[in-house]
Order: sequence, then structure tokens, then C-alpha cells
Amino acid sequence: MKKILLTVAAALCMAGAASAQDKGKWALGPQIGVYTNTGGDGAIFGVGAVSRYSISDVWRIQPAVTFLCKKHCSVDISADMQYIFHPARFWKLYPQLGLSANDIGDWSCGINVGAGTDFSIARNWDLTAGFKWMIQTHKNWKNPIIISLGATYKF
Repeated sequence: MKKILLTVAAALCMAGAASAQDKGKWALGPQIGVYTNTGGDGAIFGVGAVSRYSISDVWRIQPAVTFLCKKHCSVDISADMQYIFHPARFWKLYPQLGLSANDIGDWSCGINVGAGTDFSIARNWDLTAGFKWMIQTHKNWKNPIIISLGATYKF
């Protein structure tokens, strides 16, 4: 009887560990953002899409494109690397570091430094929130702080 209970407990533990693995999974979704500290334009609102690919259980890459709503058409393209912490089963925290290119004023490249969080609201849906500081190479443009909200569908 003890062997059967031990076997069942081990099987449950292995099933729980296997279900926590995200390696090789994709996620896609919409995202909105507010670009603050952009200079004379004030805050700029952006609408875009984000995708995520889990490289391992704790590392993932997040490419994104955001169309900025300002006087002329503008775009921000970024790719961030994130390290995932799991404080709870439904909650993830992550610092992020990445690269970006945008034409907020004139084309500029930059380095992104920030953090974010994901909340699981359903089996395949997460709500996301984050911020990042974009350190740009263009000497005449300020370094914006981006506050973003979104949702992702995991498959």
C-alpha cells in the first residue's frame, strides 16, 4: 500500500512539474503604451502587437511593434529578453533588457531597460503590464519611459 501511495505521489509531482514548463511555447497579443518624456510632443500613445517565445523555463524573448499616434506616422520596433520569476502559480515578474529602433522624431536605435508582470486570468490568457526606459542613440531626442498594458494568448 505504501508503494502505491508513493508511486501516485511521485506521478502527481512529475505531472505538476511538467505542466509548469513553458519552454518552446509562443504567446501573441495586443498591447497599448504611453511614451512619456518624449520632449516637445508630450506623452505619445501607441497601439501595437507583441509576441513572446519561451527559450527555456525562465528565459523568453519578446519582439514587439508599436504604431505611435502622433502628428505623422511613427513606429517603434523592439526585441526584449526577459528573465521570469514565479512568485505564485498565476503571477510572473520579470526584468527585461533589449534593443529598439523608432522614429519618434528621427530614426534612432536604443537600449531598453525595464520590468513587467503577467497575471494569468484563464488557462491560455495573461494580462500584462510593464515599463521600460529607452536609452536612445540620437543625441537630440530625450529617452522616453514607456508604460504598457496588454494581453497575450499562449499556445
